[in-house]
Amino acid sequence: MSLKKTIKKIIKKIKIFFLKTTPNPLVGSTNEITRVVWLEKTLKNIPRGSKILDAGAGEQQFKKFCNHLEYVSQDFAQYEPEDLNYGLQMENWDYGKLDIISDIASIPVADKSFDAIMCTEVFEHIVNPREAIKEFSRILKKEGYLIITAPFCSLTHFAPYHFYTGFNLFFYETELVKNGFSIIEITPNGNFFEYLAQEIKRLPHIAKQYSKIVLTKNEINKIQEINLLLQNLSDNDSNSSELLCHGYHVLARKND
Repeated sequence: MSLKKTIKKIIKKIKIFFLKTTPNPLVGSTNEITRVVWLEKTLKNIPRGSKILDAGAGEQQFKKFCNHLEYVSQDFAQYEPEDLNYGLQMENWDYGKLDIISDIASIPVADKSFDAIMCTEVFEHIVNPREAIKEFSRILKKEGYLIITAPFCSLTHFAPYHFYTGFNLFFYETELVKNGFSIIEITPNGNFFEYLAQEIKRLPHIAKQYSKIVLTKNEINKIQEINLLLQNLSDNDSNSSELLCHGYHVLARKND
C-alpha cells in the first residue's frame, strides 16, 4: 500500500473514532430553548399584578410564566392539524379554555385594557401582522409592554395558516415605531450557522418523507461532520445573524 493510501486510511479511522466519541453538537438544536428562556426571563420582569394578554395563545404554553400576572388568553381557535396533510403539522392540538376567541387584529376589548401583551411565534400565521401591531397599540396602556417572538425564516407549518416565512428586524423597527412603541430590545435567536445546522439535522427525516430515501450510516456520519464544523463556526461567530437566524426576540413599550 502506498504512503498516500496509508495516510488516507489512517485519517478515515481517526474521523470515525472522532465521530463515535464526540457527542452530538448542540448547534442547530437550541432554537426553542433559547426562546423559552428569554420569554421566562422577560415575563418575570413584568410588574406583579399586571394584566397581560397572550395574543395567539395556542395551547397557552407560557401561562406557567405568568403566575404573578393577571393572565388573559386570546386565539382565533381554528387550527385543526388533521384538516390538511401539508408541510409540518402538529400530531395533536388542544387550545384548552380560551378567554377570548377572535381575530387577532380585532380583539373585542376596550382601548388601553392591558398592561402587557405577549405574542409568540404567531406573526407568520397572521394574514396582516401590521394590523395586529396596530391593534396591540390600541389595547395597551401607556408604558405597557409588548413582547414578540417570530421566525426570521421558517418552513411551512400549521398549514393552511402559514402566510409568511419570517420577519427581519427592520420590520419591527418600522412598524413598532410607526404605531407608537419604543423598542427596548431586539435580540437575534441563533445565527447563520445555527440555522443551517437546524435544517441539516432535519435531513434524514425530510429525505425519507420527500425523496423516499433512507440515509445510510455513512451519510449520517457526514451530517455529523458538517454539524461539528458548523458548531466550530458558530462558536467563533461574529454577527452572522444579520444574514440569517432563527428569529428575533422583541421587547417594546407603548409611548402613550
